[in-house]
Amino acid sequence: MKRITLIFALIALAACTDEPKALRVLQSNGYTDIKLTGYDPFGCDKHDNFATGFQARSPNGQFVTGVVCSGLMKGATIRFD
Repeated sequence: MKRITLIFALIALAACTDEPKALRVLQSNGYTDIKLTGYDPFGCDKHDNFATGFQARSPNGQFVTGVVCSGLMKGATIRFD
C-alpha cells in the first residue's frame, strides 16, 4: 500500500511541470547548459498550473537557478531564486 501511495505522489508531482515548455522558454531567452530540476512547489503564483525548476547559464555567462512558471491558457515567466 505504501508503494502505491508513493508512486501516485510522484506521478502527481510530475504532472505539475511542463518540461518541454520550460526548455523552449529558457532556450529562446538565450540560456544554455540547462538542467531541469523538476517541480518547485514554492516558486510560482497560485494561478500558475506548472512550476518547473531549472539550473542554467544565463546569456551573460552567470550560473542561475530558478523556476519557469506557466499555465494552461497563459504564457510563461522565468523567476530566479
